[in-house]
Amino acid sequence: MTDRILSFYRRAGTDDRGRKLDEIRSFDLRHLESVHDYIQWLFPLATRSGANPGAPTLTPTTIAAFRADPGLRSELAASLEVMLQFYGLSLTGNADSPRIDQSPDFHERSQVWLSRGNHNYLRLTRILASLRVLGLSDHAAALLGQLELIARTNREVVGEETLAFWRRAVPTR
Repeated sequence: MTDRILSFYRRAGTDDRGRKLDEIRSFDLRHLESVHDYIQWLFPLATRSGANPGAPTLTPTTIAAFRADPGLRSELAASLEVMLQFYGLSLTGNADSPRIDQSPDFHERSQVWLSRGNHNYLRLTRILASLRVLGLSDHAAALLGQLELIARTNREVVGEETLAFWRRAVPTR
């Protein structure tokens, strides 16, 4: 049986809607916000998604493949960069020492997602957990560090409960 996530990330397959990896990555910022069934493919987890039950879940084989293959991890990092752009963040540094900072357009981009109870908080939790499980723990830690900074300066919209979810997604810190 073909692993759908590996096939998708190796550009040999599509998601459950027939979209290829590069097609999803080329979504404009409006589509990244309004379409809700792609994030489970870009950042898969071992648990089934209530928002997209057609998306496959991680298996031990899938996880092992990502952890063993620098090419798959590089593709995952490229998916992360797409989402970081959406959030007004940027990835700098290198694969071994990634850094995530606010982009010059952070204020403008944050108007879309930085609000009380925003669904993007769930997406961020998924991204953090997926990065960690699939071998990009340093990227997950860098993203968590930036989210903690954002939370400190936006306490009125990022509550302790949200922050706790993000921290639980990256428990190695």
